[in-house]
Amino acid sequence: MVSASRTPEPFPGDGRAGIDAALVRRLIAAQFPQWSGLTVAPVQLDGWDNRTYRLGDEMTVRLPTAEQYALAIPKETTWLPALAPALPVPIPPIVAQGAPGEGYPHDWSVRGWLDGEVARPERIDHLPDFAVAVGDFLLALQSVDATGGPAAGRHSFHRGAPPAFYDDETRAALAALTGRIDTERAAAVWQEALDAPWRGRPVWFHGDFAVNNLLIKDGKLAAVIDFGTCGVGDPACDLVIAWTLFAGPSREAFRDTVDLDDAMWARARGWALWKALICLAELVDAEGADDAAAAAGHRRVIEEVLADRALHG
Repeated sequence: MVSASRTPEPFPGDGRAGIDAALVRRLIAAQFPQWSGLTVAPVQLDGWDNRTYRLGDEMTVRLPTAEQYALAIPKETTWLPALAPALPVPIPPIVAQGAPGEGYPHDWSVRGWLDGEVARPERIDHLPDFAVAVGDFLLALQSVDATGGPAAGRHSFHRGAPPAFYDDETRAALAALTGRIDTERAAAVWQEALDAPWRGRPVWFHGDFAVNNLLIKDGKLAAVIDFGTCGVGDPACDLVIAWTLFAGPSREAFRDTVDLDDAMWARARGWALWKALICLAELVDAEGADDAAAAAGHRRVIEEVLADRALHG
């Protein structure tokens, strides 16, 4: 793996401003000139925390959009190569770590390209089988020796820590949604999450185990990407996919595969509820078609979580 020297310079903008293909070309030319002849193009589906560009046919360049997101770069450089051999499908191979330069203020990375499409139910051959594969991945991740791993905290946006970190935010969202959803039941589910502390040994978690970070090929799980919020702690945050992707038989297949206790599921419901509540609170009065569709998705997650609590207790 290659590493560049550090030459920080002022960045002419904040967040996503100033990050474009031209900047990537300058960074590559200055720090990794052996790749300066390769094409640079934005990926089709980009994220918010990072901007990602194809570098030739076999690599990508990942640039964080803010200082807190940049905390992930050295973490992933150190730990992804250690995690990869134990996992059943590929995760991003780190090829090089870049340094601030060309007006860009953060560390950045070059990774190997992983082929596949983001997970969508219509692209998956058999959702219950996919749920088992996803559960097996999480069990394999949790089984990796966590000694010396990064404890949950700011770098993981407190995923892997108790959900109580987001208590104020959750209760503000509940207040904003009064009369829009069943806030009484939702508050009870949230309180159960707070009252179910993690008592196990710290294990590896992904931290953003969501559909856009699961790649499929030929209808099956092919890779897991974006470990920027990974760390060592409570893996309950990784179970949110039980309500955001799975339902009915596939959710039960996932639950049976990971085979975790009731307290773990209570915290997982809390994590799912927190995200859906805060997102819905921002969108509930939106009028655009895209915002309305997103709001409907968050309502569905809330309803699924409340129904799951009624079913499983």
